[in-house]
Amino acid sequence: METLAQRIERLVREEVAIVPYDPAWPGSFSKEKEHLLSCLPGELIRRVEHFGSTAVPGLAAKPIVDILVEVTDLDETKVRIAPILEAQAYEYLWRPTHGDDVPPFYAWFIKRDPDTGARTHHIHMVERDFIGHWDRLLFRDYLIEQPRLAKEYEALKFRLAAASPHDRVAYTRGKSEFIEKVTEQAKQYYRSDQATG
Repeated sequence: METLAQRIERLVREEVAIVPYDPAWPGSFSKEKEHLLSCLPGELIRRVEHFGSTAVPGLAAKPIVDILVEVTDLDETKVRIAPILEAQAYEYLWRPTHGDDVPPFYAWFIKRDPDTGARTHHIHMVERDFIGHWDRLLFRDYLIEQPRLAKEYEALKFRLAAASPHDRVAYTRGKSEFIEKVTEQAKQYYRSDQATG
């Protein structure tokens, strides 16, 4: 039986592969959103959003659709949602939001292609007050509006994937500074936009 530590080690060693933008990604998100809404307890689910690089038209990305789901109660998510998705072969991890094994935690699911075993979706379930996660929607929207920045991000991802093809932790860590900087720019941009609008 695989321990949690062994499982995490296996997951972070899976290949980091960046591929050209696939116009099928938004449809893959819509189909998965529909599936989640159809099989999960409706009273626990609020927003379901497509985020990450696959949500930015034209941006090369890992071919894994990232989905952010607002849940009303993470404890209930562990008890009621995790068993439903695990029974459908989704992998489930109770993850720390930042770094080591410290709160706040969130529910994370990996969906795989049943034929190839390749990851197809990452589903992040958080409560409404997990601001860091919801800020990712600002990052997404700002990259859509700023194609030059999106290309910069794409080049960074290609460099990091080439440098750490089997180290997802190093790959993710390498993107952090860029994401934080651009997210701050996005906050200021949308704040001033609201002020003038």
